[in-house]
Amino acid sequence: MTSRKNENPSPRSLFVIVVGCGRLGGYIASSMSRAGHSVVVIDVRATAFDKLSAEFSGFRVEGDATETALLRQVKTDKADALVATTREDNVNLMIAQVARKIFGVKRVMARVFDPGREELYHELGIETVCPTCVSGNVFLNAILEGARVTQESK
Repeated sequence: MTSRKNENPSPRSLFVIVVGCGRLGGYIASSMSRAGHSVVVIDVRATAFDKLSAEFSGFRVEGDATETALLRQVKTDKADALVATTREDNVNLMIAQVARKIFGVKRVMARVFDPGREELYHELGIETVCPTCVSGNVFLNAILEGARVTQESK
């Protein structure tokens, strides 16, 4: 009888840095922590950490992630991913660029509110999620689907 390796090995634990602990950042950090990943969440306001779930087991760092000294302190060069989720597109872009260019983080993602800026982020190798586009597309698809159903029923 030959032994077989586990065909579905569990994925390795990731080291993820989340910048911005609002609703989105808190959700991502809490979800990644709950899934067993190592998480550092950074925000300039200590009260922002209230958005984290009670089960959050990662690190909370109060400070400005646009300062490279802080990113060095949290070992950004060891991160598997960094997600910038602040309310400011320019801040997210700056943090994402520093993570990619200075610290060599391979998976860098940023929230971008202004759809016009998405192309710039992509040119810099930064993945984006644009809430404006995502929710806009949901509404557009619902409108078009509703119109199609209405036309078919006539």
